[in-house]
Amino acid sequence: MKGLLTVVGLGPGDPRYLTPAASEALASATDLVGYGPYVDRVPERPGQRRHSSDNRVELDRARFAFDLAAKGAHVAVVSGGDPGVFAMAAAVFEAVESGDPEWRSLDIRIEPGITAMLAAAARVGAPLGGDFCAMSLSDNLKPWEVVEARLRAALTADFVVALYNPISSARPWQLGAAFEIVSEMRGPDTPVILARAVMRPDERIRILPLSEVEDSMADMSTIVIIGATTTRQIERPGGAAPYVYTPRFYGVRP
Repeated sequence: MKGLLTVVGLGPGDPRYLTPAASEALASATDLVGYGPYVDRVPERPGQRRHSSDNRVELDRARFAFDLAAKGAHVAVVSGGDPGVFAMAAAVFEAVESGDPEWRSLDIRIEPGITAMLAAAARVGAPLGGDFCAMSLSDNLKPWEVVEARLRAALTADFVVALYNPISSARPWQLGAAFEIVSEMRGPDTPVILARAVMRPDERIRILPLSEVEDSMADMSTIVIIGATTTRQIERPGGAAPYVYTPRFYGVRP
């Protein structure tokens, strides 16, 4: 039996948004490997082995998965959202580069999923309709000075900015520091979207002007999208939340 390792994106949480290809990979796997809450999202199947681990052992998890695949297992490494966006796919290839040379001969596949910024954008309109960038505010794997420099560069270039991993109990100050930088470079009426647990039962989405945003409004389940100077709101009647979109054209429409 030839081993196979597939990194599977589970999407934002609602099983309706899991791709058919990802579902097939999960169904055919002999072993599931992943962060505990993500493994728990996959329905149990008879005979399928499940290997859960903590959130901060991504490289160890990838190596464990390769050991299983090298012995002939068909392994699905599960990841929330899209595995290539601040998630397990990069850890898998880091393990390949630094690990057993025989792992390079294994069949490695990536099954994409809907990442948080796309799910959040779909809920409110089209805030990513123009140029945008995505950043992680976590300084666990890179210095805060790098995070700050990249954020300033993105704001200077007038991108819409999507912030992943905005805040946690172990990192309580970074989001506030990021908003201070944003306030220096964006107007107080800039739309900010705080989308928590998108497409899950406890979903909560707020659209606020930058001047009213507080870092206590977010947690690790929140994606924060900061509008560009061109991002617009369309007010709606009856107290409904506004639509938010960023035009594809920049400046004066041709």
